Amino acid sequence: MNDATYWWHLLCAIAGLNLVAWTASTAWLHRNRPDGTTWPHQRLQLLLSALYVLGCGYRSFLPVFDVPRVVMVDSFASSVIVGRTVATIAELSFAAQWALLLRGAALTTGHRFSLRVAHAIVPLIAIAEINSWNAVLTTRNIGHVAEETLWGTVAVLSVLAMLAMWPLATARGRRWLGMAIVAGALYATYMFTVDVPMYWARWVADEAAGRAYPTLAAGIIDASDRWTVSHDWAHWRSEVVWMTLYFSVAVWISIALAHVRLPLRVERRPHP
Repeated sequence: MNDATYWWHLLCAIAGLNLVAWTASTAWLHRNRPDGTTWPHQRLQLLLSALYVLGCGYRSFLPVFDVPRVVMVDSFASSVIVGRTVATIAELSFAAQWALLLRGAALTTGHRFSLRVAHAIVPLIAIAEINSWNAVLTTRNIGHVAEETLWGTVAVLSVLAMLAMWPLATARGRRWLGMAIVAGALYATYMFTVDVPMYWARWVADEAAGRAYPTLAAGIIDASDRWTVSHDWAHWRSEVVWMTLYFSVAVWISIALAHVRLPLRVERRPHP
């Protein structure tokens, strides 16, 4: 086996461990089911996390490099059209988890700015997904630039919202907020220093080379029935870091979010 195949097997192993982790986490939460208004929040987090865990697991077993249509497995299930559909469902679910967490914290503290950010997360990520679809169908990397910029912006707004709530939070709430602030800051830093510049460089290179782009209609057909099977490390090297982190650390965060006990309905305190 070459390096790319080893890496693919690693992704598959991580996906299996993630499924075990989600199952164990769910069993633990049911055995220690809390009373009061926090359980509906956690139950919804579990459902959304399941969609994210399954979506990332699917993409780990059937990885695809969208724009060049490179895959590991020769199957329609590996096609860009299927993979992007699975990714859209998973990513919107993950965004909804963050929105729920922020909404619960905002309602607990009565912080209006944080509540507005919570309500904006899913719409902004939906716009990011539209840009992602445009990028993979037309192969225009500028769509990925917009997509990743929106993800990074959502992370920055979330961090600002959580920092604003810090003085109003309880000691237990600050433990969760602290971890979320660190995770959000690291994610935003990665997006704006690595991902966005990478896609921008690809866009500039394509423009310089005079690349011809398909229309949306032609792109749908192309993304549905064209894929190139490759286990060549050179084809996958640029995707290894983000895909490995995406299908491991991001999934672990998704699972952990269900353990945050924040009530969905509390009496608001006016924000000074």
